[in-house]
Amino acid sequence: MTTRPVGRLLGVGAAAPSLRLSARDVGAAWGRAGRGQVAICAADEDTLTLAWEAATRALRAADVDASAVDAIFWGTSRPPFAEGPSLAFLAAAVGVRENATGALFAGSTHAGMEALIGAADAIAAGSAQIALVIASDALRPGPGTNFEARCGAGAAAVVLGGDGGAGTLGARVSRTRPMLDRYRGDGENDVRDLYDARLFREEVFLPTMTQVTAALASFDVRAWSLPDPDGRLGATVAKQAGISTPASSLVYDAVGDTGAAAPLLGGVVAMDAPGLVAIVGTGGGRTTGTLVDVETPVPGAARVLDELGGGHAVSYAEALRARGQLVPTGETTPMGVPPESAMFVRGAYEMLGLLGGRCVDCGTISTPPSIHPHCVNCGGPKLEPVEVARSGSVHTFVVNQTMPAPFVAPLPIAVLDMDDGARLMLQVVGDGSDVEIGRRVDLILRKYAHERGVPVYGFKARVRADNGKGT
Repeated sequence: MTTRPVGRLLGVGAAAPSLRLSARDVGAAWGRAGRGQVAICAADEDTLTLAWEAATRALRAADVDASAVDAIFWGTSRPPFAEGPSLAFLAAAVGVRENATGALFAGSTHAGMEALIGAADAIAAGSAQIALVIASDALRPGPGTNFEARCGAGAAAVVLGGDGGAGTLGARVSRTRPMLDRYRGDGENDVRDLYDARLFREEVFLPTMTQVTAALASFDVRAWSLPDPDGRLGATVAKQAGISTPASSLVYDAVGDTGAAAPLLGGVVAMDAPGLVAIVGTGGGRTTGTLVDVETPVPGAARVLDELGGGHAVSYAEALRARGQLVPTGETTPMGVPPESAMFVRGAYEMLGLLGGRCVDCGTISTPPSIHPHCVNCGGPKLEPVEVARSGSVHTFVVNQTMPAPFVAPLPIAVLDMDDGARLMLQVVGDGSDVEIGRRVDLILRKYAHERGVPVYGFKARVRADNGKGT
């Protein structure tokens, strides 16, 4: 067991996708009962967009600029690119500088714990002063499996530093058991359910969890984050270990089993008060637990449950369409150029970092600068790259009622006046029913398309629900 402190907590954040599916609706489709709900991604959301939102909130809570991050560690069982620049895309979208180090951990629900440990070790070794840890997941369960009614999605982020902060990462313990739990085969998109749930429970999960929780329980732990693969095992582990209701149960009730994000989400929920928090994660034959010594409430922790709340209720059929498991027949309209073409390579930072070009002569921001290499106001040829503001107001808009596949109508598009004076034209999240001229919006990272097997990302406008119109 490692006991040396290996990182200070500067801030945390969380995110959940926009859709909610009732377990009762899933059960009804297959002649089973169901309780609770799960969060699932809309068609333009995935593990990367969730990771971006959680990371943005954690950095804001920590009062740390993304450019100050030395290393970024991301854990997800399913990266958006099977082989490709998943971590680089996330780093660029968050705004982490180009020379930041880090790593992507993937392949199992243990990946979130691996990201946390990797970041803590980087801080302890002195190779990073500020590290950003992100765990996100959006598994796609096989239709009709028992896992389907518990399979959720979400993300958690933690900002770690070498000093300061509100708490410390400390002791950790790990166990390895070579066995096949939930997995995907080559060429498969859906996660297979456990072959023998009773065998997994009695001979793998419970014995391993007992070893890990017993080691951590020797400390005076105030709150626990425990894995709960089927909606019952978490409570069983807690009972056997003499633990009261784990903090992670609040997360499971809100969004379901979030895979690689579940350990950190359950942990950050409990970081709103002083005391030891035990975080346990499992998957892929590994189980790891670590302690967090919370000295004062960690910035951002008190908002985590609110960040996971809300969501739009959808039917089972709508959920299957959102996950891409129910696909209409018909022709699609492919993009004119592949995502690895020169246009995307040269415009990657403009799309992921939302960059504009500020005229050095008159200060007008032209967007995007690759299309407008001269100032749209005075015609000046000298533009400096700047990040466009992330909030603004609707100048005008249109709602398209007919769109070729893979786009789905109604599709709102708005011209936006941003708070820094830039003017953008972007898609708006939702069906357009909440869009009005003058309405305040925030820009969020979303997936625009899935082209030639890979996602294409950009920013969309999300209408604020709490403030009506603005100027």
